[in-house]
Amino acid sequence: MATIRRMTSEDVQAVVGVEKASFAVPWTEETFQKEMDDNPYAYYYVVEKEGEIIGYCGLWLIIDEAHVTNIAIHPNHRGNKYGERLFRHTCQEAIAHGAIQLSLEVRVSNTAAQHMYRKFGLIPGGIRKRYYTDNGEDALVMWVGLK
Repeated sequence: MATIRRMTSEDVQAVVGVEKASFAVPWTEETFQKEMDDNPYAYYYVVEKEGEIIGYCGLWLIIDEAHVTNIAIHPNHRGNKYGERLFRHTCQEAIAHGAIQLSLEVRVSNTAAQHMYRKFGLIPGGIRKRYYTDNGEDALVMWVGLK
């Protein structure tokens, strides 16, 4: 059984492993550590299964707005609803901290993620042209009201 909990500094190295397995241009250990140490708006959560971190989600909470910075499940563990459980938990945390809306960016080609976000009521709100630095792909901005 997997558990979801708040990320700690001790988790950063394992989270970077998930990040590298998931993204063409992964965040560095230094970036995650800076988020943990220096960003008062940052909340990060991990999915842990049998002592191994298999996924994570980052959230910025600014006043009453929540923004998902990144979410990933290690490729070896995809297809088991861990992403949905993690995203649900993250939305619940955003609500608990007073957020009334949530937004994120997702690759226009990532229809699987878009499908999952739509299950949570997110709808397209616009396009960020050439948002992704690895290939210049556009990002679809998605939003949902939380209350």
